[in-house]
Amino acid sequence: MTAPRILVVDDEADLRELLEITLIKMGLDVDSADCLAAARSRLAQTEYGLVLTDMRLPDGLGIELVREVSALHKNTPIAVITAYGSTDNAVSALKAGAFDYLSKPVALDQLRLMVQSALRIRKTDSQAAGAPMPAPGSASPLVGQSGVMQDLRAQIIRLARSMAPVAITGESGSGKELAARDIHAHSARADKPFIAVNCGAIPEALMEAEFFGYRKGAFTGANDDREGFFQAANGGTLMLDEVADLPLPMQVKLLRAIQERRVRKVGATTEEPVDVRLISATHQNLAECVENGKFRQDLYYRLNVIELRLPPLRERLDDIGLLSDAILARLSGSGTPTVLSPAALEALRGYSFPGNVRELENVLERAMAFANDGVIEVADLALRRTASPPPEAAQAAGRSAAIPSAPAAHASPAPAEAAESVRSAEPAARSSGPVSLVEQLDKVERGIILGALESARFDLPQAAEMLGLSHRQMQYRMQRLSISQPKQ
Repeated sequence: MTAPRILVVDDEADLRELLEITLIKMGLDVDSADCLAAARSRLAQTEYGLVLTDMRLPDGLGIELVREVSALHKNTPIAVITAYGSTDNAVSALKAGAFDYLSKPVALDQLRLMVQSALRIRKTDSQAAGAPMPAPGSASPLVGQSGVMQDLRAQIIRLARSMAPVAITGESGSGKELAARDIHAHSARADKPFIAVNCGAIPEALMEAEFFGYRKGAFTGANDDREGFFQAANGGTLMLDEVADLPLPMQVKLLRAIQERRVRKVGATTEEPVDVRLISATHQNLAECVENGKFRQDLYYRLNVIELRLPPLRERLDDIGLLSDAILARLSGSGTPTVLSPAALEALRGYSFPGNVRELENVLERAMAFANDGVIEVADLALRRTASPPPEAAQAAGRSAAIPSAPAAHASPAPAEAAESVRSAEPAARSSGPVSLVEQLDKVERGIILGALESARFDLPQAAEMLGLSHRQMQYRMQRLSISQPKQ
């Protein structure tokens, strides 16, 4: 079997020789070029398993070669070598189609890892070229045949070939983790770990230890060495879900780990190399977080090299039928599948689904419990209204000591509504003698939060979004007001 051939493009003879020796020791054949013209000539004559180019060459910039290889040699990964600290150059190269990058001085262990990843991609592409084309969407967990979903799946297949960080944006419940898993499954790293981390659920004091691991004795309770998320995902993909919730001190540490591709365990004195593909996700607008000083701009540019937007369910209501069939088949297990009546299907297609696919799953799971003879009717769906009830209804609910109605699904409760809730509590306060203003305000806040939680079916991220709160703020308020989630 012929060894893969690598093309090294660099005008520094010493570095070019170092790269050649390292690659030959890996059992690879190597060609070299010292300028763009020589590289183009080589590419016209030979098919390469990887092109490795410097960014600054005597007759032009390496990014020109990146664009040409991406356009004319689509099955050939190309990586770039950038000057130390040239973050902008690395990001520009990745956006132009580069598979990956190395920083000078080149670390040979990182070079070997990158070459191995590139050759895995080459092998995956070769196998895919001889395989029959799958049916549209058959191999993807992202169900749907609408135009936006077909475009999304096509984007995912293209993104899977690169090492460039991907930022997935979309509303809560739209399937961001499913998209991340699909990118991983279509990549050359599919046989390696996929680790998903909810950044908003980790206490700030434990973040560094959770991400990077710790050594025995590093702190009280550290009885053994422990690997962190980066080590667990080594060779595979690390998904940072709700990345906007990371506190600023942790953002600094994460940026260094991304740039250096090395991590240091808490209590260790040396760093260790890691090879991970980073995918981040959030329902917040990261650009606005940067403007407001809540998210570092340099980390934003590192994570947001390629953006993948997931459409909300209301933009692809034609997929409701396929999605419902898939969800009901999964929920039914090996039993007789439950089905939707035509009227129930039309009712679902006429609903806006503020909670997206996650809400559809909750609706169908509840409806199955009420369905007769395995057929779900409109009444079984119990679709909630997406608008706030009139003030009279809210006041009546307050008089009967029921949970206050939830705020609108697409907006945070208005100050006027909160004020009305306070006023409605005033007569009761006066009739029962002196009361604490703090207690009354807590009672109003508790009612609003319970209403939002009930409206979101106790989906914390969705309820927090409805109220304009972060996940951490929502958890704090629930703890302060002694609000707990019902046991599943």
